[in-house]
Amino acid sequence: MTEAPVHIRRLTPADAAAFQALRLAGLQREPTAFGSSFEEECDEALDTVAQRLAPSPDSAVFGAFDAAGALLGVVGLGREGMRKLRHKGIIWGMVVTPAARRRGLARALLQAAIANAREVPGLLQLNLCVNAHNTAALRLYESLGFVAFGREPGAMLVDGVLQEEVLMALRW
Repeated sequence: MTEAPVHIRRLTPADAAAFQALRLAGLQREPTAFGSSFEEECDEALDTVAQRLAPSPDSAVFGAFDAAGALLGVVGLGREGMRKLRHKGIIWGMVVTPAARRRGLARALLQAAIANAREVPGLLQLNLCVNAHNTAALRLYESLGFVAFGREPGAMLVDGVLQEEVLMALRW
């Protein structure tokens, strides 16, 4: 049986409700994968979420949609704001619904974010952090050219357990 086609596109404020639902589900399901928490975001106003999805030359959120228009995954792209750091972009918030995993959606989302980042004037590299125990994500990032440049022990404290993160970069 062939999987239904998936469409990758940049999210807009009109996608705020779907984005928020997917993100909150991810924060609950995988608390060690995100710096934010469900408790911090669950009461966020939809208008605030929509503002994060507004068009900007320095940030974007990409979504993977099935043929029926359901949002299956997202990844965010941001840019450092300080003058000496503006050459760096940041990958954040990668989440794919469990039912849609192992279909290449995370790869397609990252490829869209990387392609967009390469078009941003003055952007020379992308950075990300990933939980050191998330071997599938580490393999994916490495396969797309990200290189580990450090580890942060105790990067997060989740439910009383310290979590180590791997710091990675992709330069062009």
